[in-house]
Amino acid sequence: MPIRTALWKVGSPPQMLTESTLASEQLLENMIISAPRMLSDEWMLIGRQEDTGFGGRIDLLAIAPDGSLVLIELKRDRTPREVVAQALDYASWVEKLRPQDIAAIYSRFAPGRSFSDDFNQRFGQKLDEDGLNQSHQIIIVAASLDASTERIVAYLSERDIPINVLCFQVFTNGTEQLLSRAWLLDPVHTQINAAVTPGVANEPWNGEFYCSYGVSETRSWADAVDYGFICGGGGAWYSRTLQLLNPGDRVWAKVPGTGFVGVGRVTGHSQPASDFKVMTPTGERPVLEVALRGNYHNDFVADPERCEYFVPVQWLQTVPIENAVNEVGFFGNQNTICKPTTPKWRSTIECLKKKFPSFDQIII
Repeated sequence: MPIRTALWKVGSPPQMLTESTLASEQLLENMIISAPRMLSDEWMLIGRQEDTGFGGRIDLLAIAPDGSLVLIELKRDRTPREVVAQALDYASWVEKLRPQDIAAIYSRFAPGRSFSDDFNQRFGQKLDEDGLNQSHQIIIVAASLDASTERIVAYLSERDIPINVLCFQVFTNGTEQLLSRAWLLDPVHTQINAAVTPGVANEPWNGEFYCSYGVSETRSWADAVDYGFICGGGGAWYSRTLQLLNPGDRVWAKVPGTGFVGVGRVTGHSQPASDFKVMTPTGERPVLEVALRGNYHNDFVADPERCEYFVPVQWLQTVPIENAVNEVGFFGNQNTICKPTTPKWRSTIECLKKKFPSFDQIII
């Protein structure tokens, strides 16, 4: 059913706040530009009011840590269903943007700034032009949503189109206005849909999970092997896909830019660092007390959005980073966890099973 929120001011009796509207849609756009976290803490805005050549302009364009683009359409004076149609039309333009096109868009959005430098500063990693715009998301921002539009968006999402709606409502509290937001669909599902490379003949998922295990001062592969886990954090984009894993799932871990380093079976669900414990010779201990080769975002341990999340894994076979398995054509993705459906993933797994012959070992 369409998303609606009600707010009350705490008191005795509680006072229900009156729903209102912003002075203009332009005000909402300006607010997002000045505070992008209103939309997401995981994206970097790179464009605004870009001419598509299709007789219209996209409202906002952003980029995610994996180089995928995010098309953001604000509902102005159009009906919600018209916004969906317009966004799909614009998405066909976004899909064809080349690295040089994206750099030019950013130069108009942030004159005099370097796209690659700002990407590196924002996400803590270098911009990989080969991975740029391999996929995209469609995000519609609306103050209201009718049942018909909700059905359309859900239908497209169920068929792996990475589309979602972020609903905003405005409330009056005295002389102030307050703004709330809510996602129509689970952002994890949209992020996973966007990880499917468009234009590639996909096939049924083979049941094998992929893990991008970034190694730096933040996390250590040796710790993961010693204490039996995979992890991700520093923002919901990096940690929330860990929710896809369930006990019994098989997962293949790859250190980006290096190669595959292990295969294991999941033995539990995703937990924040503050709750996650590992087994040591002296019994169970909090992971942050014993896994000391990385900092695991311990500065954010009290922040559920930015803290590190862990999933327990029984490793079936691992190799040190210096012996990582990598070949031309192997699958890769910056999402912490994904369910690849490309032929490249199937061929990668066929090769990895020869390199890691204990992949099907029975857990005791």
